[in-house]
Amino acid sequence: MKEKNYLWKTSSGALALLLVLPILAIFMTAVGETNELFTHLMSTVMPTYAFNTVVLVTGTMALSLLIGIPSAWIMAMCRVPGERVLQWALVLPLAMPAYIVGYIFTDWFDFAGPVQVFLRSLTGWEPGEYWFPDIRTLGGAIIVLSLVLYPYVYLLCRAAFMEQNISLLQSARLLKCSPWESFRRISLPLVRPSIAVGLSLVAMETIGDFGTVSYFAVSTLTTAVYDTWLGYSSLTAAAKISAIMLVVVILLLSAERYSRRKQKLFQNQFSSREDFRYELTGWKKWLASFWCWGLVCIAFVLPLGQLIIYAYKYFAQSWTAEFREYAVNSLYVSLMAAFFGVMVALIVNFCQRVSPSRNSLVFMRLSSMGYAVPGTVLAIGIMVPVLFMDHLVNDIAKVMEWGRPGLIFSGSMFALVFAMVVRFSAVAIGSIESSLSKVSPSLDMASRTMGCSANSMLWRVHFPLVRRGSLIAGLLVFIESMKELNAALLLRPFNFETLATYVYNFASDENLELAALPAVLLVLVGLVPLVIVNRSLEHSH
Repeated sequence: MKEKNYLWKTSSGALALLLVLPILAIFMTAVGETNELFTHLMSTVMPTYAFNTVVLVTGTMALSLLIGIPSAWIMAMCRVPGERVLQWALVLPLAMPAYIVGYIFTDWFDFAGPVQVFLRSLTGWEPGEYWFPDIRTLGGAIIVLSLVLYPYVYLLCRAAFMEQNISLLQSARLLKCSPWESFRRISLPLVRPSIAVGLSLVAMETIGDFGTVSYFAVSTLTTAVYDTWLGYSSLTAAAKISAIMLVVVILLLSAERYSRRKQKLFQNQFSSREDFRYELTGWKKWLASFWCWGLVCIAFVLPLGQLIIYAYKYFAQSWTAEFREYAVNSLYVSLMAAFFGVMVALIVNFCQRVSPSRNSLVFMRLSSMGYAVPGTVLAIGIMVPVLFMDHLVNDIAKVMEWGRPGLIFSGSMFALVFAMVVRFSAVAIGSIESSLSKVSPSLDMASRTMGCSANSMLWRVHFPLVRRGSLIAGLLVFIESMKELNAALLLRPFNFETLATYVYNFASDENLELAALPAVLLVLVGLVPLVIVNRSLEHSH
């Protein structure tokens, strides 16, 4: 049994090293010789890029907080019309890729868009006689990203509000505290850990966004990586910028953990939430309903409706051989990523199960680090070792006089699938870890008593019990891979497109109508994990 456990530890350690290799490659490349391009960028445009990134992240976090917390408190603590629909409808904007919402908002609010046309027809104003805010600015990008990312704050805060000890809230009521005072003095301080986690997720997604900021012509560190690599063909300079972004992400995560290092909350739910929620009446009820339904309509219903209208009107032009080919490409890449992501998750989780130790836990955490890395930055880290392997294979082939095989790894789907596995293995690891934690340790003891080896115990005991969790893990990795844009733009083989890059290319050329059909497909695919998350939240409460 010890020999079997050693094999599991070795496999888990090797996978952890492989998945963390791109992050190490970024720093190893970044500490290399500083070239003239990076020096020039640092002295000219990098301060602007850094400033825009800080303002974008700060503004998106603040606006997401202002949107997410009131929505979460209303859904958890108040009775409003249509609450059973609203509690999951408020999560739906997360299924909309931010760059698609940005394209639709630009189409609506530009000079020739329906909003300004209606305004001119209503007032009789002529062009130049009125001022209208420009959506393609840093402020517009903050609004678009906040509307898409606020569900991170909403989901975590809603769960935290629902878990609060009702006796505290009942005591506040007995002390004549108004709902606002109860929220400000009791509920809000207790959900600070959830707020910190939600804002850290919003910050990481904002830092890694490329489609929205590039379309809005907002120069950030992410666009700097893209332009430096593809525009100036300097992998070293791009790696240095990527290392800066990684340090920022690490600091954000460290600050989030440090801020709640001494917080310990112990709460018990003694009575039903249904008996305690505030009964809103009059203008307060309609204001709360208008706020929640307005968010759902602005961030999801209206953009999706616009996409469906475009897809219907331009169906003949959209249903092409290229669309079907790229859909198959996305399907193939996502299936491969889902399969290998689940395999990685099973191995590292089972290693921790059969041989719990600090090393096994470290291997699991290292395997999950890729999820915190923006897709553009991860692409740099993937390309460095992949190019090294290509050169190594070609050098060996030359010495053996076999002929040069070419770019086996970087010129094929290997790099793209590898990036997806590194990026989204954390999703699969978390899902399977949750399922495996519900399996009683007594089953392990019984199977070992009956002479089962580690491999037999995995196949005959654990896998049947975590099969549902494994399927959910594979589904989540599949869907995230379908929507991934940043890594796909930089790592896709020549003349190879996915649905995400297909939509991005059309929308960048101001032809969103022709990309509406694949965009609708991406949105519908993105709804699946949201349904799973909401159902799990409902079951847990």
